[in-house]
Amino acid sequence: MAIEVGTEAPDFELKDNHGRAVRLSGFRGEKNVLLFFYPFAFTGVCTGELRELRAHLPSFVNDDTQLLAVSADSVPTLRVFGDQEDLEFPLLSDFWPHGETSRAYGVFDEEKGCAVRGTFVVDKAGLVRWSVVNALPDARDTADYVKALEAL
Repeated sequence: MAIEVGTEAPDFELKDNHGRAVRLSGFRGEKNVLLFFYPFAFTGVCTGELRELRAHLPSFVNDDTQLLAVSADSVPTLRVFGDQEDLEFPLLSDFWPHGETSRAYGVFDEEKGCAVRGTFVVDKAGLVRWSVVNALPDARDTADYVKALEAL
């Protein structure tokens, strides 16, 4: 079960596709965070969703908001994927301990060993203000994120 709107977002520190540590609490007081969990790099629906985020990047990476995309892929896999897809936002590796951050948000599929399609808007105070969780085959609508961020 995904964490509820209104609760404090679980903090985490994960390596990005360039091997840099990114901590959620590092954005507290400065930026809202669009936290985007996806199953795997190089898969059809995931690639399509991330391309859609790339196409609307100014809405998700700006002075007020930071997009963080999280999967259980390894850092080297995410590096190649990010370079191949020209993704200029952090792709965070929840590889080891495997799925720990996804579990903290209630979006880890134990049978498949990956995150389901969970998205959370975390405000500057560190509270979850909006969320949506879709099944593995169901793509999310980018317009929903824009509306959720505009409502903050």
